[in-house]
Amino acid sequence: MRALGNVLWHFPFLGFLSAAVTYLLGLLLTATVIAAPIGLGVMELGKFMFVPFGRALVKKSDLVESRSKAWQTYSTVIMILYLPFGLTLSVVAALQVIGLCITVVGIPVGIVIAKSIGTYFNPVGKKCVSQAVADELERRKALAQFD
Repeated sequence: MRALGNVLWHFPFLGFLSAAVTYLLGLLLTATVIAAPIGLGVMELGKFMFVPFGRALVKKSDLVESRSKAWQTYSTVIMILYLPFGLTLSVVAALQVIGLCITVVGIPVGIVIAKSIGTYFNPVGKKCVSQAVADELERRKALAQFD
């Protein structure tokens, strides 16, 4: 089913073009150094968009805890500056999801965009992982809340 979803995402809807443009935008933002935290997150979004069914975007802090305080502070400042753009992109993406899910044919694209709304809003500190890893992280969080 995931393979069929990826095929539908790429060929009728040209998802590979969206993924390539997103990845290159992230690369450009990273090259500016000032917007590197946002660029790294946008590059992860681009990787997710290449294979959206079977992948998920998770917080890097859920995977590893070793980040320097200076990088965290810098990322926070950049994220505050990015907030108006992220909010606008998230609202536009939500409207796209609503419009796409009205038709049966647009549902696969709507699912991909819906899965990435959080990254549009806050791309800093995101990592593209397989769905199995994301499910395991959710399971561990649920166990931690249970204990």
